[in-house]
Amino acid sequence: MRKIAIYGKGGIGKSTITSNLSAALSERFRVMQIGCDPKADSTSNLTGGRKCPTVLDSIKEKGAGVTLEDVVFEGYNGTLCVEAGGPTPGIGCAGLGIIAAFKKLEELHAYEIYTPDIVLYDVLGDVVCGGFAMPIRGGYADHVFIVTSGEAMALFAARNIALAVENFTSRGYAKYSGVILNSRNVKNERALAEQLARDTGSEIIAHISRSSDVQLAEEQAKTVIEALPDCEIAHEYRALADKIVALCGITEKEVAV
Repeated sequence: MRKIAIYGKGGIGKSTITSNLSAALSERFRVMQIGCDPKADSTSNLTGGRKCPTVLDSIKEKGAGVTLEDVVFEGYNGTLCVEAGGPTPGIGCAGLGIIAAFKKLEELHAYEIYTPDIVLYDVLGDVVCGGFAMPIRGGYADHVFIVTSGEAMALFAARNIALAVENFTSRGYAKYSGVILNSRNVKNERALAEQLARDTGSEIIAHISRSSDVQLAEEQAKTVIEALPDCEIAHEYRALADKIVALCGITEKEVAV
């Protein structure tokens, strides 16, 4: 099993990339996607727009009686969908919600029972506090990829995330494995992203084009992999999946075992 965290500034298209990546990977592997944003909408395009109950809400409602069936839901092509959830806006710490959700999944032996080949964590990265850094510092993720555009605030957030990963890598935790450029058609966007990658000791592993096909698919509450499987942007997501499989050392033989 490979555990991969996708970080990026809120609104950068991180959940769109992660869900399309899950859909693309599901063509070859068993995939679990865990949304780590209080909005709890990471997996919506894998479930046809269904609002999945969150781990945190289920804990509040059922306490010790929570089961895996309450928090893990099957989405497109057998993907396993989980939303960590968070507190009511303005009340409580969203980071603590993520910690509670991760602990509950471990307590319920989610990984052993569902045996995913790949786990993708979709993590908000505006501020890498203790909770949002949980996939890195808790040993949950093996690899971290950062999504950015050429916009100033996205680049700023990406640098902060890269610094956080570097701090934890020295302790034997997740490895910073690359930058995903999600195009916003900003002037000199590619050059700006390449500079970020150089400055943070990494590389751009994929350049995802800005495409209206993404919006067309999301209007149907689907990924482009499902809604428009032969479109150009779908092929870009599949290429990203192939790149991540290679970088993370995932092999078909390993998965079969």
